[in-house]
Amino acid sequence: MTSVAPVILLAAEKESAEVTDWAARVGWVVGLGLFVALVYWLMREGWKWRGTLQSDLPALPTAPDESGTARLTLSGRYHGSTTAGQWLDRIVAHGLGTRSRVELTLTDAGLDVVRPGAADFFVPAAALREARLDKGIAGKVLTEGGLLVVTWAHGGKLIDSGFRSDHAAEHNEWVDTLNDMINKTETEGAR
Repeated sequence: MTSVAPVILLAAEKESAEVTDWAARVGWVVGLGLFVALVYWLMREGWKWRGTLQSDLPALPTAPDESGTARLTLSGRYHGSTTAGQWLDRIVAHGLGTRSRVELTLTDAGLDVVRPGAADFFVPAAALREARLDKGIAGKVLTEGGLLVVTWAHGGKLIDSGFRSDHAAEHNEWVDTLNDMINKTETEGAR
C-alpha cells in the first residue's frame, strides 16, 4: 500500500493545462506586424529623402559606342557608392545605392559598369582618380583588402564605388592597372 499512496498524491496534484488566450496572441502578432511595417516604411522614407538631398548629382554617363578593347574584365558584386573618404555616406541618387551583380570592363576610354537589374554607368578615364583595396563601404564590411574601391569625379563631387570580384585574387591587378592608367592620364593632361 505504501507504493500506491505516492501515485495517488501525484495524480491529485496534476492540473489541466491553461487554455490558450487566442485574442491576446492575435493582438500581439498584429501589433508586431504593424511595428515591422512602420520600421520598414520609415527606412524607405529615409532612403527617398537621401535621394532628394542628392538630387544635385547630374545624370550618370553611359558608355560610348566605341570604347576600345578591354584591358581587364571582372565579374562580381557592386556594393554601392559613397562620398569619397566617408565610407558610411551612401549615395543613392541615380541608383548608385542599389547593390547588384556587376560586370566591369576597363578600356582606354574608361570603366564600364554593367549591372543587371540596376542602372548601368560609365566612368570616363579622365574622371578616374584612384583605385585601392579596402575593407568596407556603406554597410558592407569584409576582410582587409577584400573590396576594390574606385574613386572617381562626377558633378564636382568625388565618389568611391565598391566592387568585389568573384575571384578576389584579381583585385591587385585591377588596382595596379587602374592606378597606372590614372597616372598616365594625369601625365598626358599636364603636357
